[in-house]
Amino acid sequence: MIPVLRILWEDWADQDLPLPSYETAGAAGADIRANLTADLRDAGVVLLPMQRAIVPTGFRVEIPLGFEMQIRPRSGLAVKYGISLPNTPGTIDSDYRGPLGVALINLGAEAYVIRHGDRIAQMIVAPVVQARFEVVDSLSDTARGEGGFGSTGRG
Repeated sequence: MIPVLRILWEDWADQDLPLPSYETAGAAGADIRANLTADLRDAGVVLLPMQRAIVPTGFRVEIPLGFEMQIRPRSGLAVKYGISLPNTPGTIDSDYRGPLGVALINLGAEAYVIRHGDRIAQMIVAPVVQARFEVVDSLSDTARGEGGFGSTGRG
């Protein structure tokens, strides 16, 4: 089943910008664009090194029950400029109906300008399984046991 995401433009949004889109036939993520408010469209949003900002997309989304949307960094922005997400991946739940903004952080050494229409992140739509939780007296044994961070070695 291919989920259908319903998109509602914000009243102020530039509806001439493309909706999220898969740039290649094999792409797992659909690119999301910055849809800046009219007062920011000419200058853009400046992210100084280590600064965070929520960049608007100009829309709200309805995700079908049983699915989630994950917001992930774009690898090109991360490698070339240090632009990432401070909470990667960001999760958008199926019952959220508010504006979709993308939290970005500049991990680079130079200021970076986000321009109106720039592809700023990618979204992955994935099925969700909700677990039940049960308190028990013991857990089953495994070869790893209680080995934590780095316990399986390097490489």
